[in-house]
Amino acid sequence: MKVCVAQINSTVGDFDGNVSKIIEKIQWAEKAGAELVIFPEMAVTGYPTRDLLEKPYFILKNLAAIDRIAKKCFSIGAIVGYVSINESSKGRGLFNSAAFLSNGKVAFVQHKALLPTYDVFDETRHFAHGLTHKAFTYKSVKIGITICEDIWSSVDIGGRKLYDYDPVAALASDGAEIIINISASPFYVGKGRIREALLRDTAKKHNLPVIYANAVGGNDELIFDGRSLVMSATGEAVYEGKPFEEDVLVVDTNNLKAAKSRREASDIEELHDALILGLKDYARKCGFKNAVIGLSGGIDSSVVAYLAAEALGNKNVHGISMPSPYSSAGSIEDAKILAKNLGIGFQVVPISDVYKSYLKMLSGISDKEKAISVMEENIQARIRGNILMAFSNKTGALVLSTGNKSELAVGYCTLYGDMAGGLAIISDVPKTSVYELAKFINRKSEIIPQSSIIKAPSAELRPNQKDSDTLPPYEVLDKILKLYIEDYINAARLLPALKSQAKPSAPAAGIRLRGGFKWKRSISSQPLSALWRILLFGL
Repeated sequence: MKVCVAQINSTVGDFDGNVSKIIEKIQWAEKAGAELVIFPEMAVTGYPTRDLLEKPYFILKNLAAIDRIAKKCFSIGAIVGYVSINESSKGRGLFNSAAFLSNGKVAFVQHKALLPTYDVFDETRHFAHGLTHKAFTYKSVKIGITICEDIWSSVDIGGRKLYDYDPVAALASDGAEIIINISASPFYVGKGRIREALLRDTAKKHNLPVIYANAVGGNDELIFDGRSLVMSATGEAVYEGKPFEEDVLVVDTNNLKAAKSRREASDIEELHDALILGLKDYARKCGFKNAVIGLSGGIDSSVVAYLAAEALGNKNVHGISMPSPYSSAGSIEDAKILAKNLGIGFQVVPISDVYKSYLKMLSGISDKEKAISVMEENIQARIRGNILMAFSNKTGALVLSTGNKSELAVGYCTLYGDMAGGLAIISDVPKTSVYELAKFINRKSEIIPQSSIIKAPSAELRPNQKDSDTLPPYEVLDKILKLYIEDYINAARLLPALKSQAKPSAPAAGIRLRGGFKWKRSISSQPLSALWRILLFGL
């Protein structure tokens, strides 16, 4: 059988847009000679839908959409992810389902059995568990459908298996000749390698080919990386969808031969592409066309400005340099050079006079014995936040904040200041990875000024300030944060864990295991958060 895998970018709640895209791919697959076309999990509604599932009209629109799609399936079959209603009087009222569409109608429905509730997932909030998996016959081939987590049943987390039921084993026992998995699997760095190993093991274990159709695109804080896969029964990768963009694959299940060569992207290239896709889709799906960034001349704002120019087009990005009395001439010049290299809009709005007026107004409550305290530092950040938001209000541009994961994890940031913005694009990227991104960006030519990369990190909120005045070197801090936040190592075990590392490892960006890549910011306005005190003192 010739099968088309349609790796599409759905928008949550955009039924007309999603249906139009699905029908377009069905028609493309027909012309390509495919007999069956496969779409990702919840392709009709978009994923994740969260509490939109509480709205009856949303469910009805979803059901009407699947009927519209079915009417386009006469000479071709389609497997499409959607939400179905649980007709039983017990359990949650909905199923996360896959519909097999044929002869103009819904010919078969498979419900998702394994519903994840860890990391970014909360599926049992809305969905009932599917209780059985049955294969169905199409074009003389017995097909078994699984949905995302259904194929992860054999994986253990922390030495524990999460599930007793194995949907793939059930389908194999029912005579399935091919396993199809439709998925909306969020991205984190290294996720692709884990998925491929899982699919390979599944194919080899049951001696069945596996076709995996994954979603692609950004929906709020989650990024879906695509990379749909076709595995032969012997566990050889036959076809792989493009990473971070829509794609269609057509395979003949009677002739599944291993791909001759496949390009393996580096972790930092994956991160680069994921951030661009995430920002592009966040802006497009939320209706933003332009972005504004505070350009300090430092590494963080430089990387964010580059990502914005790539995602939105340089003519749609504006940088504002807002020097205070403590900003170095070099930093202002670096911001200017970066803007020129990127071809983005640029202007300088000095804040020294406004800062002085704040100090005069607050002279009655300021600490006269200490010239510069956290108060004076944060005032500068908040002035800048106001300017950026004023520009946003006037022009409709999305403010992109520039704090990285290392700063945010320890509270080295200012509420209503550098934390102000509509999207914190690098807030799940450790500082050391920000430097790696900068080097990757400059791999062909110098876009980010070298001086921004090599100078000591500084907030420049007091004379001769350096981040290392308050924080340990980022090479050390990022290792601690990875152990503490992602590996759940407690304070007492941190030092032994650090000593046991034979060599430095690249800090990971994203959430452990199978969760999503996050970029939302923490809520802290103090330079030393509770977490940081734990790391330093074990309090």
